[in-house]
Amino acid sequence: MWKVISGIFLGWTLGSNDAANIFGTGVAAKIIRYRTAIMLTSVFVILGALAEGEKCFSTVGGLSHLTPQSAFCAALAAGIVMFVLTYVALPSSTSQAIIGAILGAGLVSGTPDLSVLLKITVCWVLTPVGGIVFSFALYHLVGFFIARYFISPQKRSFVIFWGLVLAGCLGAYALGSNNVANVTGVYVGTGLLTPFEGLLIGSLSIAGGAMTYSRKVMMTVGRKITALDEYSALIAQLSGAITVEIFTQVGVPVSSSQAIVGGVAGVGLVKGARMVSRRTMLEIVIGWVSTPISAGIISYFLIEFFV
Repeated sequence: MWKVISGIFLGWTLGSNDAANIFGTGVAAKIIRYRTAIMLTSVFVILGALAEGEKCFSTVGGLSHLTPQSAFCAALAAGIVMFVLTYVALPSSTSQAIIGAILGAGLVSGTPDLSVLLKITVCWVLTPVGGIVFSFALYHLVGFFIARYFISPQKRSFVIFWGLVLAGCLGAYALGSNNVANVTGVYVGTGLLTPFEGLLIGSLSIAGGAMTYSRKVMMTVGRKITALDEYSALIAQLSGAITVEIFTQVGVPVSSSQAIVGGVAGVGLVKGARMVSRRTMLEIVIGWVSTPISAGIISYFLIEFFV
């Protein structure tokens, strides 16, 4: 069971990095307290993982036939990459990290399944696009609804606050249901863990990361991409949550980072493209491109030299 340690580490880095995608906009806009945000995130991540997390296990486990030792190295490689990106406060994709690591491991044994990779890649491309589309549409639709039925500032603030809370809880639920497979899917695929053990261990490690080391990336998501008012924060959170939950039903783990960044960028586009920080977006895109490549290389060499 010691081989599961690297998965726990990966789950911790996932929670540290991706908790920002759940309440980062609301915390940065000073609508929700950081401690409240991470507590709600932790609770709903666990609920989402236990309720629907098994839907993505087959996708992660089907990429390559790994041994328990190879699964340990793949999870460790993904965890190392995610830790570095979290340390420099860049939101990134645990899905891309673990998929890249699995493919790197598969190259050693000659067992990568590239047909599954095509489906995953298409979903990766559609994730930020979905965030942008939902954000752009919801900005106008929800805005019309609020303007018509909640005219007074007090009612408007009440609706936005509770909307942020509910959207954040939905986002945390979607994160757990979609991304827990990234943490323990390789172990379930090798038979080292049962599906329930994988869901429980994975969700608890994600919650632990959210509660201990998530503030840095949260500020990047909430402040540096574009300036957000209360309403914009609500739309960005809701768009990201809807996008990730849709891909859970498809059975493909995707990046909540890409979904929320798409949501934030969509809000920025409504206000005008100049409102979006091109430098921050470029840094994030570079991180996304380098994540699977770096994880794959590290995984390959770990298995080549130590397994």
